[in-house]
Amino acid sequence: MTDRATGTAVVTGASGGMGAVFADRLAARGHDLILVARNRPKLETLAGELAEQTGRRVEVLAADLADRAQSVVVEDRLRSDESIELLVNNAGLSGFSPLTGADPDAAAEMIAVNTTAFTRLAIAALAGLTRRGRGAIINLSSALALNIYPVSAVYSGTKSYVIAFTQALQQELGDGPVRAQLAVPGGVDTAFWDGSGIELESLSADAVMSPEDAVDAVLAGFDAGEPVTIPSMPDITDWTSFDQARKDLIPKLSRAHPADRYTP
Repeated sequence: MTDRATGTAVVTGASGGMGAVFADRLAARGHDLILVARNRPKLETLAGELAEQTGRRVEVLAADLADRAQSVVVEDRLRSDESIELLVNNAGLSGFSPLTGADPDAAAEMIAVNTTAFTRLAIAALAGLTRRGRGAIINLSSALALNIYPVSAVYSGTKSYVIAFTQALQQELGDGPVRAQLAVPGGVDTAFWDGSGIELESLSADAVMSPEDAVDAVLAGFDAGEPVTIPSMPDITDWTSFDQARKDLIPKLSRAHPADRYTP
């Protein structure tokens, strides 16, 4: 990205938190915007403010991504709009509770937004970006993909999916003109926690970043060409060592015979 970017950026989950900050930062960089979220009034307020402040074209596309029909409207726009150069795949639902006695409908809704809609939007964006031969996707995972709690089975599972999905996509795209960035923020001071089952006040202040700092770090990593950006991590080689350990397991994961400990 340059200081005066060209092309339209689509930001999902844009009505608040990191999504709203992404919208602000991208408009300031010169992107026109398409803002996606369920809450139309909040989107329209943000769109008006950003258009007035930056002079950019800011469009509202209100959609509940848990609803397939509404998600398809966004997907169609991502495929067809020739101006789109960036998707910030940020929308997500939270919820933390033991699986024993959990609400299966709430779990299914979280999966629908965090993985199903996430995947469909990425595929739709890729169709347009690869056809045009330019652009990028920023996929938002979470530190809870790695720091797994007894109450985070569904949420951590969905965010682990984002990591695996993006790593596979990066291999597919290689050094081509379209790229994908994986962002893995930790705790961020947003409404994400409200009613989630883990209240923000229960977290150490040292473990919670402002949404502005988190987004600025993600975009700095994007500008630097990082495939993976972890805003809190002082030394990114800690991640590369972790990922290399995973790769070192690969030759041992699939062999013609069971390991000796499983045979008489």
